[in-house]
Amino acid sequence: MVRQQLGLGRILPLGEARDGAWIAERAVAEVLRHAVARDAPGVRLGGLRIGPVDPVGADEPVVPPPPSALPPGPLRVTAEFAATAQRPLPVTASGLRAVLADVAARRIGLVVAEVDLRVTELLDVRPPVPSEPLVPSGSPPVAAAREPAPGGWRTGDWETGGAETRGAEAGGPEEGGRESGDFAAGDAEAGGSDVGRVAAAVLAVPGVTRLTGVLGRPVHLTSLPGTVALPRRHARVDFAVDADARPREVARAVRSAVSASLPDHPTVTALITAVDRPTGRDTGTGVVTAD
Repeated sequence: MVRQQLGLGRILPLGEARDGAWIAERAVAEVLRHAVARDAPGVRLGGLRIGPVDPVGADEPVVPPPPSALPPGPLRVTAEFAATAQRPLPVTASGLRAVLADVAARRIGLVVAEVDLRVTELLDVRPPVPSEPLVPSGSPPVAAAREPAPGGWRTGDWETGGAETRGAEAGGPEEGGRESGDFAAGDAEAGGSDVGRVAAAVLAVPGVTRLTGVLGRPVHLTSLPGTVALPRRHARVDFAVDADARPREVARAVRSAVSASLPDHPTVTALITAVDRPTGRDTGTGVVTAD
């Protein structure tokens, strides 16, 4: 459990204080790396961290935050990268900054105020690999070598058994694509309890792929002290979203669905712990994820 929590990275505010949503830094990094691999040619992203610009000046959330979560407020994206010399480095850095800022803000829904970059290496410009191996006629075909993914893994490693090992090391999904404590559609239908109704409501929201239990149970129902005699219930739900979805919009829909699923309409905290890509789709970082 502790190992998986550490694998999430920081718990970042998603949107503004009134959004009542958070997202794991690991999930954000996966989306950003995929975007850079697709939209920033000649760049290899290295270290990547997201944190608050001003922790002291953060806003007060409208709902209780997840454990160890950062308070709502502007964020800073800090990244290291290597690049080829095909274009001037300032031009490359400007393009990379634009990709990171646009995807973090528009695609994910983070409030990003700054993007800090540091060049760590100049990459050699390699000639394009010929479409057919240059071998004498009649020789057996030679398989083209695949570039290692960051961390020394190749795409083929994932396909031949690396999935279980890498998922465990990163605190990600275990075999079968479900993290420890994951809650699938069949689980939600297991009973008519309030927890089951909340789980079913979350899983019915477009863009949600599964409920996760990295920080304990995927559905938390508690009572909060009220301003009047009766306390009010509060729900926290932990879930993963599809890679093609917009996390902030999905989180808003989840909060509305959960509140409407129970007669007392509890307040809701939404926590996105992962971004899922269907089996066989390359993340752009050399790793093919599982369901």
